[in-house]
Amino acid sequence: MNNEVVLGLVQMGMASDPRTNLRKAAAMVREAAEGGAQVVCLPELFATPYFPQYQLESASDRERVPHDVIPGTITDALSAMARDNGVVLVGGSIYEKAGEHFFNTALVHGKDGSMLGKYRKTHIPHDENFYEQNYFDRGDTGFRVIDTPHGRISPLICFDQWFPEAARACALEGAQILFFPTAIGLSDNIEQWEGDWQQAWENVMRGHAIANSVVVAATNRVGREDSMEFWGGSFVIDAFGKTVARAGRGEEIVLAKIDLEHGRQVREGWGFFRNRRPECYGRLTERR
Repeated sequence: MNNEVVLGLVQMGMASDPRTNLRKAAAMVREAAEGGAQVVCLPELFATPYFPQYQLESASDRERVPHDVIPGTITDALSAMARDNGVVLVGGSIYEKAGEHFFNTALVHGKDGSMLGKYRKTHIPHDENFYEQNYFDRGDTGFRVIDTPHGRISPLICFDQWFPEAARACALEGAQILFFPTAIGLSDNIEQWEGDWQQAWENVMRGHAIANSVVVAATNRVGREDSMEFWGGSFVIDAFGKTVARAGRGEEIVLAKIDLEHGRQVREGWGFFRNRRPECYGRLTERR
């Protein structure tokens, strides 16, 4: 495996029609591949508008929201995008129906189009304009580390980004790159009283990169959807916290060359893992 890898992040806005979004995603994945990307990532819930900004009256209403099964229409499309462009594809996430349950699910496809793995979002927010617990069941896959020709990768999804336990669990299992497909922005009726949300969003993931000696790549959506304005700002941060690339607020492809050997050297040099004291961390798994 070559230690140098080119990542491609697809920062896109979403239309109301899933077919339109699939066509746009396919075109932007192709553009990323033509730019040299070997691993490409789409945003969270890339096939639809961000529907969790609206409350549901009952769980049965989830059926009315555009969803898919695995395998299904969207997975077939993701498989074709990966195969046609010869890239490893982190398919953002989709609204998955599995029996009586609904999940926010990230899929990873290999360069031959085969599905290498899937991850169901672990941490589900429930706040004004982010009513995700109305729609999604808690993920049941656990955290996943997926072997690819371009390194060991872990997909995590949006709200997972605020939990250091998620990043650490993946790193302990050998992840070299953490991908965070996201759908985050500002709401017209919520004030940023704590401070700058976008800055906090990027900074917390910078901390994950440094503390775990891993590359972090976050792919956000853009544009206005009713009362929400998604800020884009997709980025790649190296294993010691340096921002390698960052997008603006419009649709674009972010390309970044990263060196996996750098992460190994940082981890070895700083000794964060070999100096851990797991016997002291019992409170981390206790409910409070």
